[in-house]
Amino acid sequence: MDKEPDKMQDEPVQDEPVLDLASRLTQDHHQSLKLWLRMLSCTVKIENEVRTRLRATFGITLPRFDLMAQLERFPDGLRMGELSKRMMVTGGNITGITDQLEQEKLVVRVVDPKDRRSYSVKLTPAGRRAFDDMARVHEGWIAELLHGVTPDDKTQLIDLLSHMKQQLNDTSIKD
Repeated sequence: MDKEPDKMQDEPVQDEPVLDLASRLTQDHHQSLKLWLRMLSCTVKIENEVRTRLRATFGITLPRFDLMAQLERFPDGLRMGELSKRMMVTGGNITGITDQLEQEKLVVRVVDPKDRRSYSVKLTPAGRRAFDDMARVHEGWIAELLHGVTPDDKTQLIDLLSHMKQQLNDTSIKD
């Protein structure tokens, strides 16, 4: 039996468009909503790639990396409440992440000399070395992911987003 070959097999397959938060918008949506969703889409794409690479390369989660990044900036350590505020997560999340990092001997809890009822979290020397290695590689990943953006465009985006952040700080509702 002679069958006509399936013509679909001979035609190149077209990639389907990637649908993200911003792609669902129409011309009727407010420009500010479009901007916010476009920024969010870009952030989520980069964050997901970084999460995947951190786990594959270093066996660490993004929240653990972020906590170590906060501690790297403060060699004398930070209280748990301060870590929670800086990372914008609950104290319970910070406790869980700290417990994991402490088991791996990457951080240590020390009694706060200003208030013996509380303690601070600090990177151990091993934690500092591990974070330095991760941070160097992480910076390379970010450079790689943003390689298609020109230096001038990066400067302009930084300036525009800095202005936006200031506006948001000025107009945010105060308690």
